[in-house]
Amino acid sequence: MLERTFKAFQYPQFRLMWLGACTSSIGTWMQSLAQSWLVLEISRNPFYLGLDSFLGQIPIFLFSIVGGVVADRMDRRRVLIGSQVVQMSCAFLLAALFAAGVVHVWHIMALSFVVGTAQAFGGPAYQALVPTLVKSEDLPNAIALNSIQFNLARIIGPVLGGLALTQLGASWCFSLNGVSFIAVIVTLFLVRPDFSPKKDTRPMLDSMKQGISFIRERPEMGSLIVIAFLMTMFGFPLVVFLPVFARDIFHLGPDGFRNFLVVSGAGSVLGALLVATFHQGRKKGRLAVIGLAVLGLLVVAFSLSRFLPLSLLALFLASAALMTCFAMISSLVQLICTDEMRGRVMSVYNVAFRGGMPFGSLITGYYVKDLGAPVVLTVCGVLLVAMGLYLMLVQKKVYEL
Repeated sequence: MLERTFKAFQYPQFRLMWLGACTSSIGTWMQSLAQSWLVLEISRNPFYLGLDSFLGQIPIFLFSIVGGVVADRMDRRRVLIGSQVVQMSCAFLLAALFAAGVVHVWHIMALSFVVGTAQAFGGPAYQALVPTLVKSEDLPNAIALNSIQFNLARIIGPVLGGLALTQLGASWCFSLNGVSFIAVIVTLFLVRPDFSPKKDTRPMLDSMKQGISFIRERPEMGSLIVIAFLMTMFGFPLVVFLPVFARDIFHLGPDGFRNFLVVSGAGSVLGALLVATFHQGRKKGRLAVIGLAVLGLLVVAFSLSRFLPLSLLALFLASAALMTCFAMISSLVQLICTDEMRGRVMSVYNVAFRGGMPFGSLITGYYVKDLGAPVVLTVCGVLLVAMGLYLMLVQKKVYEL
């Protein structure tokens, strides 16, 4: 069982990348905890939580397709290294601003936009790099293990971030995040992927059109991309507004918010472990669609609960369902596309998956201010259930994959 669950670890280069990415993700979640809490404390307005998330994610929506073309034309390792250096610099700059006592909300949001722009180029390169490190039959397992490292960091990062925030100050969270990027940069110099970009003298716009045409010729790919957008648009606000539930609904401090993040991360790890263990089965589309409906029900349960243990259980299970949906849909997209088109196809997928986040955060943030987080998240949960039922009963293309 364990050998099957962690099969992709038999590839040394994937294992190396995994360790570097996990270290960096821990630093990212340390900063995320401190940044979200500071935005809410400085602004006293939950709308700014949504706006900060929007500014961090919208560059991915705007620039990822260009990033995908770059990932297919250039050494993907170099693109990734450049992305990591920019993000590292932003973390150190934010730490310096806070340590000097001159940080304002607009500083945080401007740096979020710069980091998001770096991720718009690094994301497609990373997603296109992973399949070159393992065999195709082990790709779903590698994607699930990659999800595990990210969500394992969601457990470790907030714990360390909460301690650093309360005991040392926010600047330590930002500084340690900056240091964590060094691990990724070092591993990228050591990895030697089995891919060499072909020389392409065509205009970049033509390459972008070729990627979009590849997707249009495969109707199931387009459906998966639409689902990814809507899933994150209605599902991701659950994570964005956890500080509001911690502070305003349950009247908790930073430690309470940290506990919410840890529980969410633990649920995501469970979902990824289930995918990693049982990835070789068919009916990935069916699992994704059912998971979508279950996710919606659990979001509603979390939103309406005022009993902390029940809320934590709903959050844990919702995070597991969200991760299962993400891993199944990502696996299907990766298995359908070819390596030559992978950067461009994954950039479009990245636009959809990450693009749903900023729009969902901005729209829900606007309504949370007037209606309250529980009401808005309940609506999001109901919409997820409706989408899952529609894909099960009416538009069955993805359900039958």
